[in-house]
Amino acid sequence: MADAADMAHVLVFPIPAQGHLNSFLHFSTGLLRAGLHVTFLHTDHNLRRLGAAAREATAASPRLRFLSVPDGLPDDDPRDVGGIPQLMEGLRMTTSAAYRDLLATLRRAGGTADGFPPVTCVVADGIMPFAWDVAEELGVPAIAYRTVSACSVLAYLSVPKLIERRELPFPEGGDLDEPIRSVPGMESFLRRRDLPVQCRSLTKTDQDPLLEAVVAATVQSRKARALMLNTTASLERPSLTHLAREMRDVFAVGPLHAMSPAPAVATSLWRHDYGCLAWLDSQAERSVVYISLGSLTVISHEQFTEFLHGLVATGYPFLWVLRPDMLGASQDAALREAVDAAGEGRSCVVPWVPQRDVLRHRAVGCFLTHSGWNSTIEGIVEGVPMVCWPFFADQQINSRFVGAVWRNGLDMKDVCERDVVERTVRVAMESADVRRTARALAEQVERDIADGGSSALEFKRLVSFIKDLSASAAENDLQNKE
Repeated sequence: MADAADMAHVLVFPIPAQGHLNSFLHFSTGLLRAGLHVTFLHTDHNLRRLGAAAREATAASPRLRFLSVPDGLPDDDPRDVGGIPQLMEGLRMTTSAAYRDLLATLRRAGGTADGFPPVTCVVADGIMPFAWDVAEELGVPAIAYRTVSACSVLAYLSVPKLIERRELPFPEGGDLDEPIRSVPGMESFLRRRDLPVQCRSLTKTDQDPLLEAVVAATVQSRKARALMLNTTASLERPSLTHLAREMRDVFAVGPLHAMSPAPAVATSLWRHDYGCLAWLDSQAERSVVYISLGSLTVISHEQFTEFLHGLVATGYPFLWVLRPDMLGASQDAALREAVDAAGEGRSCVVPWVPQRDVLRHRAVGCFLTHSGWNSTIEGIVEGVPMVCWPFFADQQINSRFVGAVWRNGLDMKDVCERDVVERTVRVAMESADVRRTARALAEQVERDIADGGSSALEFKRLVSFIKDLSASAAENDLQNKE
């Protein structure tokens, strides 16, 4: 039994989106440090896109390898936020069959000639229920990993109850500031506008396909051996407590990027612009506004203009991440407009940055963010005050926690007006109370991830859990052979 546990080999399988890849790679790094073998399952498209970076990462660890399966989309598909429903369908229809064949091979043996033992456990993205269903059918125990906040998972899990109690759908023209009472532990502060934005499009006869898929997957995750979350008890204890009553087991093992950081080169589908760090070096301490709206957010030129004028009006220099696919045809003009409006040396506009390095830089004074969970916890770890402008999915509820629960920043959701941008950024940059709260939160999370802290202990418990599952699976195989 002990030998089987020592040969634990985990196949990790994220949704092929940047934020999910980041989180799963940090998790994989933690498993490697614990002595486990890891097969990281990409899609063919993303593995090609990573190219040499993937090869460098696997060369650095003999117990890590990248394999891939098709995502069911044409090669020329943009794979942008508007195509998420098509991606989810491609994963369900095409990827699931290829994954089944691959896992069947990897379960019997390492699957290649590189000396890997058979796969003994699967940790799959929590919004791909087929991944753990297939694993269990093949005799491989499976854990669901949600890369979002515990509070957002609880909100998704509560959607059927919200519908039953007629808090969803919202009445036409209803006040978005109306309280929501049926998400446990959040009765005193959650509003309609803080639920996933897709909730606003629901009617009695029309369901949002993305919301429907995520809610269904969240409910189905009760079947997984455990639910793993990239969070810490000090941030989300009430939500974790409620989730623990619904799931077979719950592990709060984050923030993983601080506990077991993966090499930045291995995580990014975009090339980092490291020149921004030299620009930050030339700026005064806590003087720069850092703006990044993540890997999927798109904005109109009108929204860009409002952000720009609000930022310039603050008088602070800014570092702004504008992805190549963020503004469409107006991207080049927007870049010139931003540089010209700010004045020489007062702005740095780049397509992508090494965000952890940026957030910990002495020059950064606040973080204007889309409130994706990775960005939220990265900002928390570095103690940087935040201004939240959420786009979709879990981001609405994350921003509410920043503004109303943790109070380490301000929630600017549903507003994109230059005067509001200016006023809100000024508060984040200048408020001693917000900065003090952000620093205290960072210090608490630092204690959580230190030896003996709650997250460090939970990660050790998770590794032991995986080894036990692996040993049991190996023992069952032996019994079946006999």
